[in-house]
Amino acid sequence: MSLAVARVLVTRQLPDGGLDPLARAGHEIVPPRDDDTPLPPEELAKAVAGVDAVVCVLTDRIDADLLRGAAPRLRAVADVAVGYDNIDVATATELGIAVCNTPGVLDETTADLAFLLILAAARRSSDAERDLREGRWLGFRMKRFLGQDVHGRTLGIVGYGRIGQAVARRAAGFGMNVIHHSRRDTGMPGWTGDLDELLRVADVVSLHVPLTPDTTMLIDARRLALMKPTAVLVNTARGPVVDEEALARALEEGALFGAGIDVYEREPEVHPRLLAAPHAVLLPHIGSASEATRRRMAELACEGVVAVLAGERPPNLVTP
Repeated sequence: MSLAVARVLVTRQLPDGGLDPLARAGHEIVPPRDDDTPLPPEELAKAVAGVDAVVCVLTDRIDADLLRGAAPRLRAVADVAVGYDNIDVATATELGIAVCNTPGVLDETTADLAFLLILAAARRSSDAERDLREGRWLGFRMKRFLGQDVHGRTLGIVGYGRIGQAVARRAAGFGMNVIHHSRRDTGMPGWTGDLDELLRVADVVSLHVPLTPDTTMLIDARRLALMKPTAVLVNTARGPVVDEEALARALEEGALFGAGIDVYEREPEVHPRLLAAPHAVLLPHIGSASEATRRRMAELACEGVVAVLAGERPPNLVTP
């Protein structure tokens, strides 16, 4: 059954134009806070209980208790993200609540950011810029800020979905040899089913896996120790895929040359050892942060909600 006019909670401020699909459909929009701070769990649960749909972001924890408290009125939850580990999809499915995400629209933008981190970490650009800005650069020196070449090196991609493949295309332009690991054989050149072996041979490792129980702490102290001391690790996937303290220790001890990190275990908190670690390029979760991409993500999430409320099946549906 479709709803002529529904109430839709938007938990955080979205780019201009992102809510246009909801407005065009005539739905009532319950706006986020003016200061764009997240709703505390109790307030979020109360707000969700009074609406027909929710447009949320990955920092909103949509758990089983929240979903059960909002049923049966709540019909749709749309995450403005590709990953949806912040939503209890199993409970949503049980309750008949549709869950949508935003696949496809951020692949190229996130791949751009991943390659930026590859270059920045390998060539020590953040270290060099910091010294320049803080007055420690005393002029050209042959042995200062020596990094690792990217061209001609081996890039190991862990997780070979749309974003991983987009990174591989960029690597080809830099003359890199690309290998990749995924749970199932992709049938593509360079696939290996042995993650440990990929870590041993790669000069750069870029992570593009979803966050699941199997990928939580996927790159731990043992696996970091397999990597070359000249290697670079890049993570634009999800923070808990990497053990931050173990990564910081590897950088401190020179067991790893560098790291480029955009996501963290307990965002927005970053492990203090990682903040202080040498050769670490750290960004505040901006993988999809271009104006066009973030706007399209918001639009796609809202389009999913509009379709569900109209009794239709959106193409970005996660739940069965």
